[in-house]
Amino acid sequence: MKLNADKKVLVERSNKVVYDNGDTVVKVFSGNKPSADILNEVLNLSRAEQAGICVPSLEEISKVNDCWAFSTKKVEGKTIRQLIQEHPEKEDEYLDKFVDIELDVHAHKAPLLTHQKDKFTRMINSIPDVLNETTRYELLLKLDGMKPHTKVCHGDFVPSNIILTKDGTAVILDWAHATQGNGAADCAITYLHLLLHGDDALAEKYINLYCTKQGCTRQYVHDWLGIVSAAELARGRVKDTEFLLKWVNVFDAM
Repeated sequence: MKLNADKKVLVERSNKVVYDNGDTVVKVFSGNKPSADILNEVLNLSRAEQAGICVPSLEEISKVNDCWAFSTKKVEGKTIRQLIQEHPEKEDEYLDKFVDIELDVHAHKAPLLTHQKDKFTRMINSIPDVLNETTRYELLLKLDGMKPHTKVCHGDFVPSNIILTKDGTAVILDWAHATQGNGAADCAITYLHLLLHGDDALAEKYINLYCTKQGCTRQYVHDWLGIVSAAELARGRVKDTEFLLKWVNVFDAM
């Protein structure tokens, strides 16, 4: 895969760099990123598209300087995060649309996606150095008792992952963490991510609006917070560890 000389860095993380490469967007992963994880993200993207969800179309899977990469067709528009920052007076309007888009995703089925409970179980079991055996057992027991669903769940549904085109079409990015499962868990992850980024007021408005539109109680979503916080710990983001442990401990004590 060839990167243009005038490429622009859109996002830079410890394990990947995302480039604007003209007509495409290219995500280049670090050399130590397991190829299975990268190919699974591409597979999730394809399965979401097959399910009828609006996603960027896949262009190519290849390597850049011996690092795995894949490209998607560039979507012209702005993310909901950008729109809220540019028009704070329209925050409620954009938040309303954001939740509607999430509920639309949850209305789809993709039976070949990884099951949410299986993924959370693996993630919680992968961090015995962070969570002791008793805590992991109690979290897994709680997870096992949660109501099973088969909704498409994005796993990282945040305002920066939703592009609105000029005609109002919503295109959903970044399918690395997608599963099929309970939409309330997806909501809990979004709520947690908003809090992690210091958007406390937006997080509270979001969870209340989601529960109203979905017709569920806030407690129904809160019941997932300990589980999803534990799963997030498995991602190894050291700077978030203390915050996530607080949520695990709060809900482990309930």
